Amino acid sequence: MQKKKLVYIWSLRNAAADKAGQNVAYKDGTRYMKSVLESLAEALNQTELGQMYSLEKVIYDDDAELAIDREKLKDYGFSYEAGKRWFYPPDLQVQGRPANEFLLAIPSAYRRHGMQAPERIAGKSAFEKHLLDTLLELDADIVVLDGLLIILDELVRPGSLFHRKIVNIHPGVTRLESPYERRGAYATLDALYGARGQKVVNWQTMETVPVKPLYMTGASFHYVDNGIDSGEVIHDVLKTEIDKEDTILELRWNNFNRSLFPVLHEGLAKIYQSGRIQD
Repeated sequence: MQKKKLVYIWSLRNAAADKAGQNVAYKDGTRYMKSVLESLAEALNQTELGQMYSLEKVIYDDDAELAIDREKLKDYGFSYEAGKRWFYPPDLQVQGRPANEFLLAIPSAYRRHGMQAPERIAGKSAFEKHLLDTLLELDADIVVLDGLLIILDELVRPGSLFHRKIVNIHPGVTRLESPYERRGAYATLDALYGARGQKVVNWQTMETVPVKPLYMTGASFHYVDNGIDSGEVIHDVLKTEIDKEDTILELRWNNFNRSLFPVLHEGLAKIYQSGRIQD
C-alpha cells in the first residue's frame, strides 16, 4: 500500500494547559512534557509509521481575536517566535521538513458569538466548510484530532466526504462497557478522583459521591461522530497506573507516555494495516 496523507488538527490552548514543551514539576524533580505532535513526529521519523503516512499539515483553531484564547496562550503565542516558549523544540523535523512549516491557522472564529446567537451557527458552518475545503485541497486520507476543543458536526455526519476518515485520540478509555471509561474534557481529572474513591457528579460545583477506587486509566483511538468521545473505538491502551497522590500534571505525563502516545502510534498502524482508510 502507498503512503496515506495525514492531517493533524489540534487546539493550541489545550496543549498550553498541559504545559507542552516545558519541564513540569514531577514528584521530587521535573520531567519534560512532550506534546502529542512531537511524539507523532518522532514516530514518523524513526519507525515504520513513516512508511505508512506522510504528514501534510498541522491545523490549529485558536483565535487571536478572542481574549480567552490570548490569555490561555500568553506564554506561547499563536505562532512560533524565536527565543519564546513553544510546544516542541524549535528545530523539530518531520520527515525531513521543519515542523513549523506544517502549521496552518484556521481560527474557530464563531466562538466570538454567544451560544444562542444566529451568527454562531452560521460561523460554525463556515468554519467546518473552511476545514473541508482545506482537507480536500490537501487530498487528506486521514485526519487526526488531538485535543481539539470543539465538536465537529457537518464534517463527520454519515454521508459526508470525511465520514470515518476523522479519528480522535482521547486521554481516557472511551468504551462504555469498560469500568475504566472516562469520556469528556475532564477525563484525566475524573480518573484521578476515581483513584481517590470519588466520582464527580457536577463539574461546576465539584459535588462528589463515594465510589470504589480504580487505580488505572488509559487512552482510546476512535472515529469521530457528532457526540463527545462516542465514536467507534479502533484501538485502546490501558497501561497507566494512578497514585492517588498524583497531581493532575503528573498523571497527565504518565498517561501520555504510557497510554496516549502508544495508542496513537499503534492505532495508526492498525487502521493502515486493516485497509480501512479509503482513498
